[in-house]
Amino acid sequence: MSQHVKPTKVPHERDFTGGMIPPMSCSYVGSTGEKRLDDEILALANEISGVDQPCLLAEMMISAVRISRGAVLPGDFKLINRAVKEMREANEVFHSYRDCRKVAVFGSARTKPEEAEYQAAVEFSRRMREEGFMTITGAGPGIMAAGNEGAGRDDSFGLNITLPFESAANEFIAGDPKLVDFNYFFTRKLSFVKEADAAVGFPGGFGTMDEVFEALTLIQTGKASIYPVVCVDAKGGTYWKFWDQFVREHLGRLGLISESDFSLFKVTDDIEEAVAEIVNFYKVFHSYRYVGDKIVLRLGSKLTDDAVAKLNQEFSGIVKSGEIVQRDALDSESDEPELASLNRIVFRHRRRDFGRLREFINAVNASELNGRG
Repeated sequence: MSQHVKPTKVPHERDFTGGMIPPMSCSYVGSTGEKRLDDEILALANEISGVDQPCLLAEMMISAVRISRGAVLPGDFKLINRAVKEMREANEVFHSYRDCRKVAVFGSARTKPEEAEYQAAVEFSRRMREEGFMTITGAGPGIMAAGNEGAGRDDSFGLNITLPFESAANEFIAGDPKLVDFNYFFTRKLSFVKEADAAVGFPGGFGTMDEVFEALTLIQTGKASIYPVVCVDAKGGTYWKFWDQFVREHLGRLGLISESDFSLFKVTDDIEEAVAEIVNFYKVFHSYRYVGDKIVLRLGSKLTDDAVAKLNQEFSGIVKSGEIVQRDALDSESDEPELASLNRIVFRHRRRDFGRLREFINAVNASELNGRG
């Protein structure tokens, strides 16, 4: 099967932190404790061809030296080394597809092909491929296999975890160069969150709960960029319905989460509704980053003056000071020239209540704000 999913017209630099990682400076690379060795490491980093950020490479090399000399047990040293290797290998696999939108599919490894949930996951991933999204799964059986089956091998990734059981990749992704093997759950989950443009959970066990809550926690706290999280049941299913009831009655009622946090996820048993939730998120909105205390939302089309005025009226609570304005790219965004043509919405963001920021993005995407009727 040839690849169906095509790169987006405007590429997306995949900084899953929303641009909150500060730029690298040679003034802060740290030290091994020996100036001579520090100088040699920095010189070596500058001499290596193909390195865009030698100071960052030098900092990593210095960290490795300090780890090897520090109070680190051999097991911890091996853990750090393997974790970095797994992150590198995953990045190498995803690099060629960095301009393709992707959806992460979570769910039980125990779901059988004849079950309604399996068939729903196949249909969902097939529909997402038609809408221009590749699929990322955990590469195992059950819902993971269904996701790879629906997307097809050419438009699938598999992030396999080595376990004493259920560790073999499913037939739809086994042997594919887009299959990545992980020893650690935390490096695997990093790849899921970092590489996906949306996350979808089908019914599953502890692992599925972990993955869904991980995505929600990182988005809620601003540690990962906002993207759609959809919890999908087979038609008439109640798994996520009762999960939603628990969240509302215990987390929401007790004030353990904010009311706007319910905007960070959607529960449905309708495949087309799940697909629309993701596709419509990128209807106008493209991405965002921070420049100092300003948040810059990049948009695929320009908003009307009335739409911007309405945003100022309805979302003043997330603005730290000043107003929401529409403008061209900031000078500080010159490091992303491929995004220069996109329109911008800029304001000083309070950097809290990210559920409300999700509602802001929803409002930007609303047809009435774009003069589309």
